Amino acid sequence: MAGISPARAFYSDETRTARADRSALEGAAPPTTRSIARIRQHMDRLTLFGLLAVTAMLVTYAFEQRSPWFILGFAGACALGSLYGFLQGAWPFGLVEAIWSLVALRRWRHARRR
Repeated sequence: MAGISPARAFYSDETRTARADRSALEGAAPPTTRSIARIRQHMDRLTLFGLLAVTAMLVTYAFEQRSPWFILGFAGACALGSLYGFLQGAWPFGLVEAIWSLVALRRWRHARRR
């Protein structure tokens, strides 16, 4: 490496190959059936469960103003998110989601009384 300028070392063959690989990924075409199939292969059941739990949380939170039942749905979705967090091994996430579930249950009881 002695005698090689930093600019030349920066543009070594290995660096150019790695950059070309990264550029190919960044500028890739929209997902095709083959790439979607690859994504499905990498998504296990636990990840799918987490995706569904978080999606349910998002949807029920968005509709909370429409009915107290959506608040209850949000509490249930938070409980599912909590379960996902603990199953995945991310116990802080599971703990926070369990607390959110309890808060949402309290809000549901209060909203039901109004």
